[in-house]
Amino acid sequence: MRLALLALFCPLLGFAQTFPVRTVTIMVPFPPGSSSDLIPRALAPLMSQSMGVPVIVENRPGAGGNVGAALVARGDASGHQVLMAPSAILATNQWLYKEPGYDPQKDLTPVINAATTPNVWVAHPDTPVKTIRDVVTQAKAKPGALAFASGGNGTTSHLCGELLKTTAKVDLLHVPYKGPAPALQDVIAGRVPLMCDNFSNVITHVRSGRLKAVALTAMTRHPQAPELPTANESGLPGFEVGVWYGFAVPAAAPRPVVQKLNAEIAKALRDPKVGERLEQLGLAVVADSPEHFAAFVAAESEKMRRLVQVSGARVD
Repeated sequence: MRLALLALFCPLLGFAQTFPVRTVTIMVPFPPGSSSDLIPRALAPLMSQSMGVPVIVENRPGAGGNVGAALVARGDASGHQVLMAPSAILATNQWLYKEPGYDPQKDLTPVINAATTPNVWVAHPDTPVKTIRDVVTQAKAKPGALAFASGGNGTTSHLCGELLKTTAKVDLLHVPYKGPAPALQDVIAGRVPLMCDNFSNVITHVRSGRLKAVALTAMTRHPQAPELPTANESGLPGFEVGVWYGFAVPAAAPRPVVQKLNAEIAKALRDPKVGERLEQLGLAVVADSPEHFAAFVAAESEKMRRLVQVSGARVD
């Protein structure tokens, strides 16, 4: 029995020791220019130098990230194809799409959570609110009248609004757009009073005075905006919504390879220049273990399942 187990284990160990043997491709299931794209492009040169093989980034956008995710989930499980897997891919899309083309819980193995950024409730400067409690008070005074913009049904900005509705037991009017940029522009123009978008998208507009920050949707204050109170400390205990950017591989990838990729990505994330670049994007480096990330993904997935169910959001 012991010899049989050794015979099974030795090839995996040998493969892990030689991995990688060819180009490693990081599949980004979103278009160039997004944080999902910028993170792997910052890491790839350092990973290539460390591992001794080319590390390239390939964009395969479509269906909210499902196209690229499905390609990796059904593809090469040797570890040479890695998926940039933000929260939508691993925790949310499975509840929004009838047939996303992959099952994140069965088809993908979490490798590492690279970075995270919270959302921020922002308002047009003329909107008469200063705190998240003011938003709740206004919403209760006129149920269904106070509107919030989002980047579309099922996006983090939409689900943030749904979480406020369920947490504070208020009725808000959801105004979906085709992406966060046009939604944000209409809030800046005063056409919609509120939005809950990620920190990196809104902070420059807050600093310029084009938007008013109301509350950070995190448990602790952001180091780049320590003056901004959290929703948690402003009367909404546990109110936390954000975007995180992980990496994953096909479920059949050998465990030693998962550990190797985790170590290489973590090493690149801890490079001072990478840390500085991510900080400029409003991101905080996480660089956790595969086990910790898997537990985090499971908890986030259940949280998103409940939130999508309550909101009734569907994409297809």
